[in-house]
Amino acid sequence: MAKDTDELPRRFVRTKEAAHFVGLCARTMEKHRTYGTGPRYCKVGGRILYDIEDLREWIATSRRSSTSDTDTTDIPPAKPHAARAPAYVGRPRER
Repeated sequence: MAKDTDELPRRFVRTKEAAHFVGLCARTMEKHRTYGTGPRYCKVGGRILYDIEDLREWIATSRRSSTSDTDTTDIPPAKPHAARAPAYVGRPRER
């Protein structure tokens, strides 16, 4: 059995499981996907799949050690105006 996680196959989950993993509801994940404020995802046929590592990276972008930390980014709310806010306009999407 492999002890190094690099040798294991990548794990993908659907929206419901991804939402549970990050502590949100599935509808909120759908909204984040629609507004471009959520984690990266893949579309295979009609299914939306999230890589567990992408979910971890998305959450890690807002990791803080203090309320005064300024070197992190906030995950915006899943609302249309948040996607158009100046901090997120023109933000390159990684694919």
